[in-house]
Amino acid sequence: MSKLDRRTIKTREAIYQALIELMSEKDFDAITINDISNKANIHRGTVYLHYSDKFDLLEKVIKNHLGNMMKFCMLSKLPEERLDLDRSLLQMFLYFEAHFSFYYTVLTHTGISCFREQLIQLVKNGIVERLKASGNIEESNNQVAVQFLLSAHVGVVEWWIINKMPLTPLHVAEELRDMLDKYDMQKTSVCGS
Repeated sequence: MSKLDRRTIKTREAIYQALIELMSEKDFDAITINDISNKANIHRGTVYLHYSDKFDLLEKVIKNHLGNMMKFCMLSKLPEERLDLDRSLLQMFLYFEAHFSFYYTVLTHTGISCFREQLIQLVKNGIVERLKASGNIEESNNQVAVQFLLSAHVGVVEWWIINKMPLTPLHVAEELRDMLDKYDMQKTSVCGS
């Protein structure tokens, strides 16, 4: 990787971190590019080299984190390409733990409903794909099954993060896996086995 690439990566990371820190201090609407550049210790023009405005920055930060989160899930895998449910769920919760400040901030920050909406849509798309691939659900029950699984997955993640991780990543992953086992939902789980 060239020097410029490393510098660009460091600059973007500083900008991302500045935004997250500022969002934990005040409403997103009150944050300015000057605030972001001051917090990141860079010139405001540098921010504009990478992002058109604070909304573009927020959108890219969200897409980056959701994309990284999905690397731990199996949304694109077919049921016959089974991965270990324990490992995939644990890795996902370890990722949330490692990036707790981001997820906590966007889930508890008023005015940032776009994160939750994107998270829900991403998980929903994965569930629909898994249900179609599994072929084990009738078309008429699809909407209820999708909503049920969506609520279960997103609800557990939100509860765990908003409550500042009251269980270890291993414990919450095991509990979620046990619930999926109990109701025989592994075949349609967003992070399925």
